[in-house]
Amino acid sequence: MLAGMGPAAGVDFARLFLKASERWLRDHGLAVQDQAYPEHWMAQVPVADRSRALSDANAPQPLDEMARVLQQLSAVGARAVAISCNTAHAWHAALQERVPSVDLLHIARETAAELQRRGIRKVALLATQGTYGMGLYDTVMAAHGIECVIPDSSEREELMQGIYQGVKAGNLALAQACFTRVGRQLRGRHGDGIALIMACTEIPLALPQAPQAQGWTLIDPSEILAMALARKAYEGHVGH
Repeated sequence: MLAGMGPAAGVDFARLFLKASERWLRDHGLAVQDQAYPEHWMAQVPVADRSRALSDANAPQPLDEMARVLQQLSAVGARAVAISCNTAHAWHAALQERVPSVDLLHIARETAAELQRRGIRKVALLATQGTYGMGLYDTVMAAHGIECVIPDSSEREELMQGIYQGVKAGNLALAQACFTRVGRQLRGRHGDGIALIMACTEIPLALPQAPQAQGWTLIDPSEILAMALARKAYEGHVGH
């Protein structure tokens, strides 16, 4: 697991991976015990801000640092790696090319495949400006027959406020206020049944706990990615 984007989201992804591993064991009729969990590694490292890097070519860029850590994970035996940060997937192809010894899972592809399996045909995307700008989910969702609704410009700014001044700054009350306002507006325009993809790792740290969001259909790509990584660990017999 390549984490640190941000640190709290990295720790939460480790929790999701353990939860996914437990679910895999139960689904296959196996005992849940300490020795049953797969070997796994988490690299929690400082990585340059991804959204800023995408919007400003002169800003610090994250590729070299991510590639260095990916090589270190490969060196300790990792064969499959997940990056729970959505925006970091702008460098997915470059990272996979630099470190071909690992299978670098793709969060949008895994999410689209899972939504298709569940029969979900329309979603609204809650994400960073960087994720919107590179169209991380749009093309993948379209290829799976899923309509992907994008918030308007003011809603995208409010999401960024909730992410940066909210979760990343430790102000969860602000984050919940921002996220739920955008969620209510999207549900008002597209129907209460629309699924909301929490396509930034900070959003699941605040939105699901908000009283206003109870009963909403919330999709956590990190949770889906963690399940895909657990499958790789058990079915492919690889170390992480």
